[in-house]
Amino acid sequence: MVTRTAPVPSRPGPADARGRVAELHEIRAQAVAGPSEKATEAQHAKGKLTARERIELLLDPESFREVEQLRRHRATGFGLETKKPYTDGVITGWGAVEGRTVFVYAHDFRIFGGALGEAHATKIHKIMDMAIAAGAPLVSLNDGAGARIQEGVSALAGYGGIFQRNTKASGVIPQISVMLGPCAGGAAYSPALTDFVFMVRDTSQMFITGPDVVKAVTGEEITQNGLGGADVHAETSGVCHFAYDDEETCIAEVRYLLSLLPQNNRTAPPPVPCADPADRRCEALTRLVPADGHQPYDMCTVIEEIVDDGEYLEVHERWARNIICALARLDGQVVGIVANQPQALAGVLDIEASEKAARFVQWCDSFNVPLVTLVDVPGFLPGVGQEHGGIIRHGAKLLYAYCNATVPRVSLILRKAYGGAYIVMDSQSIGADLTYAWPTNEIAVMGAEGAANVIFRRRIAEADDPEAVRQKVVKEYKSELMHPYYAAERGLVDDVIDPAETRGVLVGALAMLRAKHADLPSRKHGNPPQ
Repeated sequence: MVTRTAPVPSRPGPADARGRVAELHEIRAQAVAGPSEKATEAQHAKGKLTARERIELLLDPESFREVEQLRRHRATGFGLETKKPYTDGVITGWGAVEGRTVFVYAHDFRIFGGALGEAHATKIHKIMDMAIAAGAPLVSLNDGAGARIQEGVSALAGYGGIFQRNTKASGVIPQISVMLGPCAGGAAYSPALTDFVFMVRDTSQMFITGPDVVKAVTGEEITQNGLGGADVHAETSGVCHFAYDDEETCIAEVRYLLSLLPQNNRTAPPPVPCADPADRRCEALTRLVPADGHQPYDMCTVIEEIVDDGEYLEVHERWARNIICALARLDGQVVGIVANQPQALAGVLDIEASEKAARFVQWCDSFNVPLVTLVDVPGFLPGVGQEHGGIIRHGAKLLYAYCNATVPRVSLILRKAYGGAYIVMDSQSIGADLTYAWPTNEIAVMGAEGAANVIFRRRIAEADDPEAVRQKVVKEYKSELMHPYYAAERGLVDDVIDPAETRGVLVGALAMLRAKHADLPSRKHGNPPQ
């Protein structure tokens, strides 16, 4: 009987191992370098950085860890079988911003124009799943030409997977979209689902249908920037929260925003040591805010006077300017500020202001950011356009957002607080934890002139001197129902405070509320106004 012994496979010797390691380094170098020097030069010629240069600016030095660097597509046909670059046009991984973990993916426009194919999408899906599982922010650096046409419906399905994960991550981890190139068609819906959108002027655009399609369908001629550039979305559509002139500034501001955000919905924003005294008096406030409710002023100067070192980050600064939404710190703790802006439309609430503030309040509540509301509102904007545009349901969005919020909520009434707008701006009746007012406050159903004209209409009309009577009844109405202590006497304001003490009062109130716990009724989710 002959015993047969299976041959023993030869193991690579030291030379073979060294050779394979050298080969690995060579492949990685190819992946890092990209398709060609010519492609890199073309990217720079457009005033744009490469994907890896952007990641280097975003993350702390030497912190980036790439995932699936050697991934390639498996598609065939239309010439794809001869073009299989490493990374497949998207760089994915994680790193750190100021020492805290952040996940990132960046389209590489040098490869297939950053177009999304099956492998490309799978890489993005994986890094999004990792970010959700790890409970860390996700930043997308967008510079892509949309779906990869050669891969057909597989590319479209890839976008569906991204949208589904954007929605799953909503309110769980912060999501930031940085638009650094074109973003057209269905691809634009992913940024719209995220928390914050950054854009760069001249080089980034977002639209569902491009200028050529618009011209073919409607006959309108318009440029890409005119249709969906940074300024259009920052000022007109409200799609963009922040717009900057260059990529370096844009990415630096993304880092600053991340420093104000919590890692996820289970943690609080990171506190920092504060050298600005918590009880610092703000004597300038009495000069900055005129007692006469008809005189405008810049609410931004009030915010600067109150917050730590006068620093804050305004969200949607150029859209719906009649309301301010900002992130700042009080005694080192991050807060969200919602404030009427008397310099724009007298600070009234309209459709756009209501939508802007509602989403900001909702975001703050999702991520454990306390809310400070500075109120100086004469009401909702009247007009046929507003009523037909749905001011009722849009205004209800802000009301719903405040009523639904369980984070600490402190409101301060500086001057006017009239009608339904007073209620909507986080009044005590809809759940504000603490409500303060300055001695210049006027809380009423409407302004004294309007109220007097309604209540004393007949008396004024029958008088020999209607104007004298009107002035008299206006004075009576103010003294009876609009004096600074009327609301405080009825428990609708917790205290009337000296404006100079505002910072100390807000810091103390928020410190007391830091351990606040409030539960909503058990439900799958609410049905907010649309």
